Amino acid sequence: MSKALTLAFAAVAATAVAARPAQAQEMKDMKATTISAQVVDLACYVNFGLKGEGHRECAQVCADAGLALGFLGSDGNIYIAAEKGMPGPANTPRLRPHAEHTVEVTGMVNERSGTRSIVIESMKMTKK
Repeated sequence: MSKALTLAFAAVAATAVAARPAQAQEMKDMKATTISAQVVDLACYVNFGLKGEGHRECAQVCADAGLALGFLGSDGNIYIAAEKGMPGPANTPRLRPHAEHTVEVTGMVNERSGTRSIVIESMKMTKK
């Protein structure tokens, strides 16, 4: 490997490591938010508008196939479900039992480039 390429890789690695404390501080400064939301199969909802009890079995099959579940907030926004840690554990097993049900989720809400996520701290089903 050339010396220039080695230095480039080292610079990228150093930048990534240096960014972690900033990311941790950013999360620390955020306040927990609670949202009411429906757990949806993101692919079917975003692409075809499918949701609700009639779509529950399909959402669970998609989750079993590895497709992401997320939240359709009562505010009309989509939230990507996230877990603490980098990388966080997969959240599909945690969300699957609640597919197409309404839940109350508490966690840190982030928004970047028009996309929202919520780092799940707690979640409880409020309505089937």
